[in-house]
Amino acid sequence: MSAKPINSILFVCLGNICRSPLAEGVLGAVLAERGIARDIVLDSAAISGWEVGSGPDPRSIAVAAEHGIDISGQRARRIAPDDFSRFDLILGMDRANVRDLQALAPSIARDRIHLYLEFATGAARDVPDPYYEDQQAFASVYRMIREASEALAKRLEARASAPTNGQASSTI
Repeated sequence: MSAKPINSILFVCLGNICRSPLAEGVLGAVLAERGIARDIVLDSAAISGWEVGSGPDPRSIAVAAEHGIDISGQRARRIAPDDFSRFDLILGMDRANVRDLQALAPSIARDRIHLYLEFATGAARDVPDPYYEDQQAFASVYRMIREASEALAKRLEARASAPTNGQASSTI
């Protein structure tokens, strides 16, 4: 059986103002660099409703801008029930996000939920929340997300080029 295509990805963190908007913006930039951005819908959301309607944290905006990425137009939103059917892949930024998503998701959607760094790079690590930290923590989070986005883009390209005839491939 061939791998199911991934046409939409939702990034989720606690408030949707630091990590998940950064991940949405960075992966979008990486996919654009590779010429596949138009093929994949990206979005981000929060577990909590604390920041709904707010823009990203100014420190996330700044670190993205340093790398030529504009995330200033994003607005925080809370995950909605239909997100579990709308998105092929739902990536929690830390283990607590993944646990919360698993608890919220209908059973048929739970296999779409993964820890971001683990899914992208194989490293079962959290992207730490930099909210209570300094700008250096945001720079560190940016580097983690950039590395994971590069790895995820490679996986998406490999899936896109996988055989579509239903035959299994030993190389994927």
